[in-house]
Amino acid sequence: MEQKVVLITGCSSGIGLSLAVHLASNPAKAYKVYATMRNLDKKQRLLESVRGLHKDTLDILQMDVTDQQSILDAQRNVSEGRIDILVCNAGVGLMGPLETHSLDTIRAILDVNLLGTIRTIQTFLPDMKKKRHGRILVTGSMGGLQGLPFNEVYCASKFAIEGACESLAILLQHFNIHISLIECGPVNTDFLMNLKRTEPGDKVLEVDAHTRSLYDQYLQHCQSVFQNAAQDTEDIIQVYLEAMEAQTPFLRYYTNRALLPMSSLKLTSMDGSQYIRAMSKLIFSSPGTDAQK
Repeated sequence: MEQKVVLITGCSSGIGLSLAVHLASNPAKAYKVYATMRNLDKKQRLLESVRGLHKDTLDILQMDVTDQQSILDAQRNVSEGRIDILVCNAGVGLMGPLETHSLDTIRAILDVNLLGTIRTIQTFLPDMKKKRHGRILVTGSMGGLQGLPFNEVYCASKFAIEGACESLAILLQHFNIHISLIECGPVNTDFLMNLKRTEPGDKVLEVDAHTRSLYDQYLQHCQSVFQNAAQDTEDIIQVYLEAMEAQTPFLRYYTNRALLPMSSLKLTSMDGSQYIRAMSKLIFSSPGTDAQK
């Protein structure tokens, strides 16, 4: 049986690394994995995870999703000349009061999360269309389905990806190409540690005292959520496998259904008021807070 050729972006850590290792370790050698990352200096962690045992199922390529030439170079280095499954996983976070983010920082987030995903799909899609075959998996986020305070730019990038993928799904069914969003909640990866974040004590945090107080409450909420609800990457990988192996994949797969009730409020209360009240209460209501004033 011919190997399925898989290219994954953002494999230096987290979901991308775990998925690459899992697929490359398939006992039947069903997959040939091209694990890509922007900075090859960070490939050691991936190499240690496979311990040199998967030379015939794993190649590591340099690929920067913000650089079109880098994507084209990676495409040329795929020896099979095709990609059966494209996994757009590269992404970065940004947290803090909107007023504290420079336009350069905002552009950088959008360049990776939104434009980087679109560039990658644009590059590999024509060949999939020509072959009338292919699957595209995009790492989504509950932050692409529901707004989160102090994550305005990140959520904007993920909301935009939702629209792009949903639009593509309508078209690509005519080419036997399936696109799926893997909607992740909190995951035990380096994502939270690596995201760009304004700290409450930062001198650049020139915002009013009430915003500072609310931001501090939000950070405490995040810490609690990650301690109590974060999933391990192996649990997340099973959802990717489900999407990869389904005969007719869904557009959306949810890794943590416990988070869906909040999203459902947006459908049952179309004016948005119920969701805003519920999320505000969840994050900011605690003894002694005046967040609801």
